[in-house]
Amino acid sequence: MHELLIDSCIFSLPLTIRIPSLHIVKIHHSSPVLYPSKPFKMTKAKTTFFCKTCGFESPKWIGKCPGCSEWNTFVEEIKPTKQTTAWKKSGRKIAEPKPLHAIQANQSERLILPDEELNLVLGGGLVAGAVVLLGGEPGIGKSTLLLQIALQTSAKTLYVSGEESETQIKLRAERLGFGQSTCEILTETLLENIKDVIAKDQPELLIIDSIQTLYSDQLDATPGSISQIRECAGQLLQFAKENDVPVFLVGHITKDGNLAGPKILEHMVDTVLQFEGDRHHAYRIIRTLKNRFGSTQELGIYEMHGAGLKGVKNPSEIWLAQREEVLSGIGIAAVLEGVRPLLLETQALVSTAVYGTPQRSATGYDLRRLNMLLAVLEKRCGFKLGQQDVFVNLAGGLRLEDPALDLGLMAAIMSSFYSEPLPTKCVFSAEVGLSGEVRAVQRVEQRIAEAEKLGFTDIVISKYNKFNQEHSGKIKVHSFGRIDEVFGWLFG
Repeated sequence: MHELLIDSCIFSLPLTIRIPSLHIVKIHHSSPVLYPSKPFKMTKAKTTFFCKTCGFESPKWIGKCPGCSEWNTFVEEIKPTKQTTAWKKSGRKIAEPKPLHAIQANQSERLILPDEELNLVLGGGLVAGAVVLLGGEPGIGKSTLLLQIALQTSAKTLYVSGEESETQIKLRAERLGFGQSTCEILTETLLENIKDVIAKDQPELLIIDSIQTLYSDQLDATPGSISQIRECAGQLLQFAKENDVPVFLVGHITKDGNLAGPKILEHMVDTVLQFEGDRHHAYRIIRTLKNRFGSTQELGIYEMHGAGLKGVKNPSEIWLAQREEVLSGIGIAAVLEGVRPLLLETQALVSTAVYGTPQRSATGYDLRRLNMLLAVLEKRCGFKLGQQDVFVNLAGGLRLEDPALDLGLMAAIMSSFYSEPLPTKCVFSAEVGLSGEVRAVQRVEQRIAEAEKLGFTDIVISKYNKFNQEHSGKIKVHSFGRIDEVFGWLFG
């Protein structure tokens, strides 16, 4: 105990007050100050602002992100107060640079999954040490697809779920017909506990459902925040690369259709898959948005059954409507998605504009490209579509960007304009330029073979396409150089 002597004009006699842990200080009425023997530690949680799109960090909120130029994307989070620990591994190996000629360019080993569609999208299988991010809308079938993989694969698999209980997963596995599988299930959200289980069991395949539910006790932020997603994904990525164990991460999406969390999450992983489709319909599509080990043009197609997701062997048949009567405004286009040729039904409706300003609507097709094709029809072919409403649709709920759709879509538009149906066994596959020329498309022989396999008798392509006439089989190939020549052949 120390004594503190206080002199003040309000007291007639000097007072002595005992205050613990204080030096003897004389306080004057003009400048009262206390000097503690040790400074008081005021612990206050520090906050910072992160951009949800690119992860840019700022000490204060700003409207426009300097990193990605997006507006109103900054969110406030608590800054970590403890040093985060990376994935620990016995022994520390110092990395040394190697000359390029000394590096062996061996092909990466791939784990062949029991799902042929997923193997196709991944580029031939799952590469050892690869981290794959699978995103999609709620209820689309992400958990069902990965649980099927975990139950059917021969590799030792650990399925970590932070969204469902063990009972729910067991019931789903029984519904899928794999109730007696040896796949290991872990319902946990704390990353440190998951790391302990992985170190003990040493799985050959790790599935995390989902990354937004995980959290690390090294951070004060809540699960699903930018800091937690970035930290958990970083440690899982380090584990995958150091141990050559492939990892699947399930990711949520926002109302805009983008993957939730920081944009850096997509940069960190090796492959980004997008699961699309209407959950009220049977068919689902997996697209590749990013793939470091293969093409990004592949497409996986599934059909949802009561027993889970099943790959579609011949998707062209399901997208070609079976109808008894012949209707106008329908054209069949031969397109290409990755290595897979598809025959797709393009639909068009042309009617007189009622409200003065004509409407332009496109479902599954780029609206700007539709406006370009309509301008070509008016300028190069003389068709007056300025006072017509034009609606186009790609059957089956697909979204495609293959330029070979141009000719089939324009043929369907003119068929609806004339109210005259196109030949029922005719397929179109060509790009149309601004000057009205019919341009060549790649791998036309595969498109011709697909049309012949499905029973079509005629196909219209560009005369600039080079192909082997002997491989065309029984189908008749019609080659044109300009769009007006095509319409002259179709409508006379």
